[in-house]
Amino acid sequence: MPSITAHASMASRNLLAAPRTASFSTSCLRFALPPKGKASQAGPPARGQKSLHLKKSARPRDTGKRPALGERKMLRKRIVLSNTNALEVHGMKDLNGKNLRAEAVKGAVVGLPEPVVDSLRAVEAFKTTQGWNMFRRPATLMRKESLQIAAFVDDVEAAVGKKTVRKIIVGDRASGKSTLLLQGLAMAFLRNWVVINIPEAKDLVIGHTEYAPLPGSNPTQYTQDAYTSNLLSQIARSNSAVLSKYCITTDHKLSILLPPSTTLAKLAELGANTPELSWPIFTALWTELTQPDRPPIMLAIDGVGHIMNNSAYLSADAQLVHAHDLALVRHFVDHLSGRTTLPNGGIVLAATSGSNQPASPALEFSIQLAEARAKNPIDLPNWNPYKTVDQRSLQSLKDVDVLKLNGLSKEEARAIMEYYAASGMLRRTVDERLVSETWTLAGNGNIGELEKGSVRLRM
Repeated sequence: MPSITAHASMASRNLLAAPRTASFSTSCLRFALPPKGKASQAGPPARGQKSLHLKKSARPRDTGKRPALGERKMLRKRIVLSNTNALEVHGMKDLNGKNLRAEAVKGAVVGLPEPVVDSLRAVEAFKTTQGWNMFRRPATLMRKESLQIAAFVDDVEAAVGKKTVRKIIVGDRASGKSTLLLQGLAMAFLRNWVVINIPEAKDLVIGHTEYAPLPGSNPTQYTQDAYTSNLLSQIARSNSAVLSKYCITTDHKLSILLPPSTTLAKLAELGANTPELSWPIFTALWTELTQPDRPPIMLAIDGVGHIMNNSAYLSADAQLVHAHDLALVRHFVDHLSGRTTLPNGGIVLAATSGSNQPASPALEFSIQLAEARAKNPIDLPNWNPYKTVDQRSLQSLKDVDVLKLNGLSKEEARAIMEYYAASGMLRRTVDERLVSETWTLAGNGNIGELEKGSVRLRM
């Protein structure tokens, strides 16, 4: 008789060997094809009967008038310099060539003459972010830094050896850097200088304009004919009164014949009308402007950080073109760095941007170095070797001085707020308490924040 333990072990092995299956499954139903519908036995409708046909509604057609080519850009860049609803400020003095450093304009708001306004508009010195459209006419505050620019202008004209001043305007966001650059251009126009302004350095390097290699250049440089043509147009319109006084004196060997009586204004207009010759004509114009007994030159650029790195253009080897290999940028950087001087004297101004500034370690370190050099020429900061830096930009900025733009003083803040009140934009009594409160809330006199807190947020 077999033992009970043997039967128990066999039963356990049989249980373990039995396949384990679920008692029910839904997989077949879930993944089965849907059942076929019954075939219709009715057939097509009989003759004379109507059947329902539902059509999809057509997409609504856009019947609005589309903007013309370039109209959106024109509206985006439109500059309004007058507000007829604002009050006329009586007793406000105008800025002229003789009162740039006068005691009467120190810390006061002064108006810009109409011819200067036209010239500033031609060189695109006004920005859409500035509050020109809130007041009756363009006016500006002659702050402490504005008087420094005026002192530079006087020093250039008084110097015997044709002095060249090179400055980079730096400061916090909305501290008035572009406005200070505009004031420098206005002073140059009032003193009958030749003004060449690049309103946005970004437009030179973002790849939005055509470019081509410059024949005979080594290393290869690239010209931007469309941009240079537009720049010559700005120069001709803004400096027509000065350029019309001078005629060409040398043979520039251009592909077109120039009469000896051709004025510099006509030469600039010729380059504006023929983009394919814009760069040779620009170099010819610059050669004429640097001849003896010619007026001083004001070179200016806004957003200088954009030209201190690689551009968005590609070389023939599909490599990024450095911004300093663009001929127009190279021309400006040579004068900003001091490698090339202005034979008849002048000022080279470059402004940084607080709201649209690309990362440029070379520019940031050069600004720190210049600020430290102004305080103590011996104790200078050292470059962090663990940071990558553009050596070409660092080399071009090693000797440039900076003009630090600080906040307004309380006296300057009171002057600008009284101008707001006289224009009808600030409907409060300007007293010591209001000035102190607004000045403090504006970050110790940041003019952009002061205008926002006293005018823009109350409109």
